[in-house]
Amino acid sequence: MSSCSSSSDESTSTSRSDHLLLRLQQLQCHFTWDLKLDSGDLENLRVRLQNHIELQIGQGDAMARSYSLMAYVRFLQGQPDDAESLLIQSEEMIEEVYGMENQRFVVIYGDRAWLKYHAKDYSQSETYCQRVQDILSKYSTDSSVLPPEVYGTKAWTFLKFSRKFINKSIECFRKALEVQPQDSEWNTGYAIALHRTEEYVLKTIEDVEDSPCVKQFRVALQISPHDAVLQSMLAVKLGAYKKYIEAENLVREALKNDPDNPHVCRYIGKYFRNQDHLNESIDLLQRSLKRDCPSAFIHHQLALCYKRKKNLEHCHREFCNPRTVRDLRNKCIVQLEEAVKIKDSFVLAWTDLALLYGENKDLKRAEKIFHECSQKLLESETSLRQIFHQRCGDFHFYHNRNEAEAIHHYKEGLKLLPKEWEWKQCAKKLKKISDRRLSFNNNDSEALALLALVAKAEGRRRKAAHLYEMVLDCNQGSQEFLSELCELRLEIRD
Repeated sequence: MSSCSSSSDESTSTSRSDHLLLRLQQLQCHFTWDLKLDSGDLENLRVRLQNHIELQIGQGDAMARSYSLMAYVRFLQGQPDDAESLLIQSEEMIEEVYGMENQRFVVIYGDRAWLKYHAKDYSQSETYCQRVQDILSKYSTDSSVLPPEVYGTKAWTFLKFSRKFINKSIECFRKALEVQPQDSEWNTGYAIALHRTEEYVLKTIEDVEDSPCVKQFRVALQISPHDAVLQSMLAVKLGAYKKYIEAENLVREALKNDPDNPHVCRYIGKYFRNQDHLNESIDLLQRSLKRDCPSAFIHHQLALCYKRKKNLEHCHREFCNPRTVRDLRNKCIVQLEEAVKIKDSFVLAWTDLALLYGENKDLKRAEKIFHECSQKLLESETSLRQIFHQRCGDFHFYHNRNEAEAIHHYKEGLKLLPKEWEWKQCAKKLKKISDRRLSFNNNDSEALALLALVAKAEGRRRKAAHLYEMVLDCNQGSQEFLSELCELRLEIRD
């Protein structure tokens, strides 16, 4: 009899657990947003969030988000007690700013419900599920429509978690702004998210005012006119488009409004570097590094400053000091090694580091890095893939002396984002290789085909067709080049 009773109790418990799990999966919180990172990137995120918390970056709402995201990270790292404590602190902050009934509790209570479930405290888990349901029922009769506070929290989470989620972040900010168009937090986050999508893209947007992120920065600054982070980020963007007067004004305002904010120092340091004010940039970035926790971004910016100094020293060929060049290269390498130590997924820093190893004749190390980077790049990351191919092409062209591999990577780079700096470099190097080969043999069909490929990519179809005709004169059996020529002739007729 007792055996039957025990079996019945277990069955009831399992049924309750399964029903609760279904209920939990309907919640909107960190546990249901499919947030995944490898252990290295997770630790990097934890350090960044800890930095935000220690420096008290942002208002109460932003701090509460940092605590709740940190709680989820600590749970993933196997520290549920830390997670519980951090969620309690996040809850207290929201309560202090907004009172007990705010819709921001939807995410926090959802997270606490999941934590209690994993601790097998099903009663408390159900209590938090019910609290979420009570809040949602109070503010909306349509269960399919989320409160803007949930969309906004979700958007900021995607933005901070990984660049892989940037499009999801933008979508959530838009949904939050549809309901609360004047909210400063959602407008600021939306501007930063759009900035991330344009970070490596300039020439595809010819007029700065056509840039969606510049438009959104202006909207956000109308709502928060003294936000120094927004001012410094917009200054960098305007400087890239040679709008120097407005950019300089923004730099002055940002330094006046919040000179000790590490994000302000980072972006103004980047602005100074872009304007070749290298010593000012290095000074600002180093001061920020002393105040701030370790930052891959700052180390990378310092590396770019030293790289620029090295390249400027190279320009003075007659007076170039090899020792100075070597010292600057080593400083650059040190900063890049620090950057990738902090953030292992920092592909841009890895490719810069690999090229410098190539300069130092450490070819095996450089090749290993390029191979590993090729495994990390996502298909959707067009700009980073183009940078990778251009850097890898340069490595093989200048340091590894493997022309075939260099050509392969330059051709791959040429397929992506036309008119970008890396695209122009790929076209330039392919022309250089072709011209050198044709100087030895003006009937080199492969060299002529490369010139035809570049001409086609540049939109010079008649020139490309003429070059493919020359290729076929040298190599009449090539079906590939014949197809290219036929396609071009059809386009020219149209």
